[in-house]
Amino acid sequence: MSSLDTFLDVRQALVSFIQEDAGTGDITSDTTIPAGMNARAEIVCKTDNCIVCGLEEAGIIFDICGCSARALVKDGAKVSKSKTVMIIKGNARAILKAERVALNLVMRMSGIATETRALADKARPVKIAATRKTAPGLRYFDKKAVVLGGGLAHRMRLDDMVLIKDNHIALAGAPDKCVSLARKGAGTAIKVECEAKSEKEAIAAIKAGADIVMLDNFTPAQAAKAIKNIARLGLRKKATIEISGGVNHKNIRQYAKARPDYVSMGYITHSPKAADFSLEIIKTKITKS
Repeated sequence: MSSLDTFLDVRQALVSFIQEDAGTGDITSDTTIPAGMNARAEIVCKTDNCIVCGLEEAGIIFDICGCSARALVKDGAKVSKSKTVMIIKGNARAILKAERVALNLVMRMSGIATETRALADKARPVKIAATRKTAPGLRYFDKKAVVLGGGLAHRMRLDDMVLIKDNHIALAGAPDKCVSLARKGAGTAIKVECEAKSEKEAIAAIKAGADIVMLDNFTPAQAAKAIKNIARLGLRKKATIEISGGVNHKNIRQYAKARPDYVSMGYITHSPKAADFSLEIIKTKITKS
């Protein structure tokens, strides 16, 4: 599994998000709000039983815009509806400049973290893992939200590890052949994972030296049978087993009963339902120039 460390210059990424949103300036605020007006604002959660995430990034966004921000809870904490999670102070125009970018990240990341936590609770002790099905530019933030929700980041980039999928197999040959080629080319320090469409392919991949085998689009019964037979052959400790494809809230407990090491799910990052947060101005003051 990959680490989020050193993956991204977070502050620079957030600067680019602000630039994308602001363009040459906020003409609404600049034409309606006095330049010397300061304000105090708060970010309020409007979703019940929400795993809040993204407050660290929101704080950096407000700092970039010259405001001070103080988180009242830690990222990864469960909060209830109407809970104030952050207090912001600074120039009123600057607060509004940062508002939407900060809220967008908090809402998206909290949605992902909340969904991950719900699935992780159902799947225990089996872990939930993310995939690379993320929006371009948001992978670090999406994966961080999964981790704070109790899941695993999995592979961050193509250079993290070998992951042999159906198109590699279609181009290069059978799974065991692909594993042998990858193991020879990548060496022993790089993890090799191989997708398997059947129990036979999974066993062949493990025997060929795969560190991880992905049981792709197996039913819960098929997955349980495959894992049982892999154990019977004395191969269970030789490879980590991942289940992927077709997993949802309704059947995740059934998949977990098969006792894989983890279940990977693309939809927690490619189709997250955002949590609801708002920024509310609670005090203003005109400063004399």
